Amino acid sequence: MQTIFEALRESHQIQRELAEKLLQTSGDSLERRELFKQLKNELFAHETAEDRYFYIPLMMTDSGLSITRHALAEHHEMDEMVEELTAMELSNPRWIALAKKLSEKVHHHLKEEEHGFFQQAGKILDEQQKTALAEQYQREYQHYKDMNKDTLVQS
Repeated sequence: MQTIFEALRESHQIQRELAEKLLQTSGDSLERRELFKQLKNELFAHETAEDRYFYIPLMMTDSGLSITRHALAEHHEMDEMVEELTAMELSNPRWIALAKKLSEKVHHHLKEEEHGFFQQAGKILDEQQKTALAEQYQREYQHYKDMNKDTLVQS
């Protein structure tokens, strides 16, 4: 059985790859549009499921409160960057600069989770919780991935 940490790492790898590929694009190209759509979808599905089935359970404990607040604040910052990128023309020279900032924030956040938050959470959650939360996370994550696949704004 998979734990919540293993489930989250799978999406983390997808996020890293999409963010890196996105930075290799230029102008208002079909490739940039598609990669940005995929990254938005991945970030949204992951963040929504992660908030519900990782951070909220941790938030219910005193020792999990501070890491949870920090992570949720970073999720909010990334959401704002995605919104700003969505509203901006893909050919705008500022677009790729902001996409680079988003990529850096994503990489920073994932590293922080994997090398800090996960260790702290591992001490808070018992083994049964780790596997139960993984199942719940996977269901929610897949639901949002499927739901948003074709409905996200194209730009």
